[in-house]
Amino acid sequence: MSTILGFDFGEVRIGVAMGSTELGIAHPLETIAFEENDKKFARIEALIKEWQPSALIVGLPTHLDGTEHEMTRLARKFANRLTGRFNLPVHLVDERLSSAGATQALNEVGLRGRKQKPALDQVAAMQILQSYLDQPDQVVKN
Repeated sequence: MSTILGFDFGEVRIGVAMGSTELGIAHPLETIAFEENDKKFARIEALIKEWQPSALIVGLPTHLDGTEHEMTRLARKFANRLTGRFNLPVHLVDERLSSAGATQALNEVGLRGRKQKPALDQVAAMQILQSYLDQPDQVVKN
């Protein structure tokens, strides 16, 4: 069984999810919310040591029509840093509407408004990772 970690990258917070290729199921794991990049990457390193993933998945944000914007560039940069630091395969997955889907999923379980904030990014990461597990051939070129 192979474990994969998924990331919903944001400048302030990074949502993290984990999933199993054997079971094909993703689960929210945590939200990393440090200001300093060194602390963010130290936490990611600890998660990689703990879960020993075979690959990392990063959500690639774009406009609804697929055109890229500043966050697209930053997510690609984050993915490249993961590759360089951890020497693991890193795959980019289209994340359009993952935050909206995460908001809807949290609404459905009764978490609304400010109560969503602690879980929103990790649920978005879960949706990104689940999307990859459901269709691994949908990887976006870096």
